[in-house]
Amino acid sequence: MFRIAQLPSGVRIATAEMAHMESVSLGVWVGVGGRYEPARLSGASHFIEHLLFKGTTRRSARQISQTVEGIGGYLNAFTSEETTCYYAKASHKHVDTLLDVLTDMYVHPRFATPDIDKERGVIKEELLMYRDQPDHYVQELLTETLWPEHALGRSLTGTAKTLDAMDRSALLDFKHRKYVAANTVVAVAGHCRHDDIVARVGRMLPLPRNGRAPTFAPVHEQQRTARLRFFHKACEQSHLAIGVRGYSRHDSRRYALKVLSVVLGENMSSRLFQVIRERHGLAYSIQSSTSYFADTGALLISAGLDTKRLPRALALILVELRKMAKQPPSAVELRRAKDYAIGQMRLGLESTANRMMWIGEHLLAYGSIQLPAEVEERIAAVTPEDVQRTAADLFRNNRLNVAVITPSKDERGISALLSF
Repeated sequence: MFRIAQLPSGVRIATAEMAHMESVSLGVWVGVGGRYEPARLSGASHFIEHLLFKGTTRRSARQISQTVEGIGGYLNAFTSEETTCYYAKASHKHVDTLLDVLTDMYVHPRFATPDIDKERGVIKEELLMYRDQPDHYVQELLTETLWPEHALGRSLTGTAKTLDAMDRSALLDFKHRKYVAANTVVAVAGHCRHDDIVARVGRMLPLPRNGRAPTFAPVHEQQRTARLRFFHKACEQSHLAIGVRGYSRHDSRRYALKVLSVVLGENMSSRLFQVIRERHGLAYSIQSSTSYFADTGALLISAGLDTKRLPRALALILVELRKMAKQPPSAVELRRAKDYAIGQMRLGLESTANRMMWIGEHLLAYGSIQLPAEVEERIAAVTPEDVQRTAADLFRNNRLNVAVITPSKDERGISALLSF
């Protein structure tokens, strides 16, 4: 299903051949993100991501977008804590065009000073936009609470202060040190042939064999009790985000944690949805998810609530978490959760874009690509006792973190609820 090659430069190439598809999705991945940035360069990875779209020595910013959109495709990028990805999708007949644009952006960005100054202003507006979206900003506050005084706890967009301090030389230096062959993966999924892709990438991405993958400061978890970040703001709803420090992507318990998350809140059948919305009508939506990093991770729960209902909803959520720690799910509930997790993965991988994401992220994170069948086996092997043990291990006061954005001023009342 998946094939991997490595160029003499050290660039790795992963492909997923899907000959029945019309489309092909390409991603150029770099193993760098927010956690690799020193505090003074907070936001540099995201800033550079923006700048690669502002023009190259061969194309203007408009020509970059017109070249891809002019063939019916799309082009985008994202920056996370540990990776940056530039990706495009179009008919397989245009694979050369997509690859040419992405590699041109990677190798020959213009980094013109006027563009840097202009984009600095754009990113500041992005910061303000997210600050005005409480459902988004509460997640940033939770991140700061989960990983205080650490790069993982800083905003990926940086701050106005760090953005102002980054000039062309600082950004170019950061890119030259991080965007190296040993830290680069090209992932392609869809109507393609592996050997053909390897040959094309070899021609279009002639990087020198130098540099190495960057390192990061590990998380030293020193939490002693539950932590609350309370942010008073005049808004229509109260926004709640709960984070329980979990496991790294390398921890085998992540499969039990995934099943636990599904049981808790990943769909309308979940316990939290049934209790908070269906039984008590306290929220329009509530959901859980998991996040994983190289050395840590978290189980996340979020909801938007009427302010008067916030204390009751939080109390009920914690009740459900305590139940998970004390009693395993039933066989029927466990089967539904496992079938849901496996089914969602299968459906997602029908997309060339999602399959490209799968192989690119796996190769960067693990150095290999895990087969979906292997993931299915690990999920299928999770027992009710595994779920309960995971819940009992995680749902403790020294792992609990809560962020709230609310018009209420009752911080003490919310804080009093935070106990397992």
